[in-house]
Amino acid sequence: MARVVVVHGVGQEFRGPVLMGQEVGPALRDGVRLAGGSKLGPEDVACAFYGHLYFEEGTRSSDLPPWDETDVEEGLECELLSAWWEQAARVDPAVLGPGAGGSRGPVGFGASRLLLSERVRAALDALSGSRFFANVSDRLLILALKQVRRYMTESDLRYEAQARVSAEITKETRVLVAHSLGSVVAYEALCAHPEWPVTDFVTVGSPLGMRNVVFDRLQPSPVHGTGAWPGGVVRWTNLADRADIVALPDRLASRFGDRVEDASITNGVRMHDLLRYLTAARTGWAVAQGLED
Repeated sequence: MARVVVVHGVGQEFRGPVLMGQEVGPALRDGVRLAGGSKLGPEDVACAFYGHLYFEEGTRSSDLPPWDETDVEEGLECELLSAWWEQAARVDPAVLGPGAGGSRGPVGFGASRLLLSERVRAALDALSGSRFFANVSDRLLILALKQVRRYMTESDLRYEAQARVSAEITKETRVLVAHSLGSVVAYEALCAHPEWPVTDFVTVGSPLGMRNVVFDRLQPSPVHGTGAWPGGVVRWTNLADRADIVALPDRLASRFGDRVEDASITNGVRMHDLLRYLTAARTGWAVAQGLED
């Protein structure tokens, strides 16, 4: 039974828990080893997998719909795209921000459908030229937007994703490590299950603090600007690469209280990559701390 459960982020829908486990298990064991922690065995790490929930039942298409700028929906999808664009411009000098060239502010702000599509096109073009999204197609970018939007707005999908986390938690589980959108899934699952034996929550590349898109839509809802503490967790370590534009903001203590321990790491050119986060010694140290108490 796993002592550590890892929850993945978006874009993993063609994989599964066994395949993911073959990647995240060794990566995390390397991180713990680098941190000088006790050795983890293959049986100590499991992956909570929810990517398949984005498929319609009975389908497993290997191709994405021919999405373009007209398929990005107003509201949450546009807000998320705009936030990524603005952050990419902050961390990458090669990216011109939304305010460059006389633009009219955030995507979707008081815009007609035509203007909205033009703004979305500009955002997609800017992000595809950034270090963060280099070589990522428009379709994959739009897929990420839609997966976040669906989790935050579709109650059935939300429930089923959290159920996949619950299915991996046993009486032996002490540490929950969650990446990207998976940190939102894991956080809400922890809040719903304060009886779980999990003592340590480790978030990597997390968007939990992103206002409007994520933070203000959390369940349970934040109170007076502060998010709920995640269930029975004793320690919460949040790690982010400063150039990871998904981790907005990169520090969560301002949203969830001073008990959150924020730390920065550097993942090189793959700022948001799950395996880069897991193999980092700082991640390994956070996991080892939860296992050795």
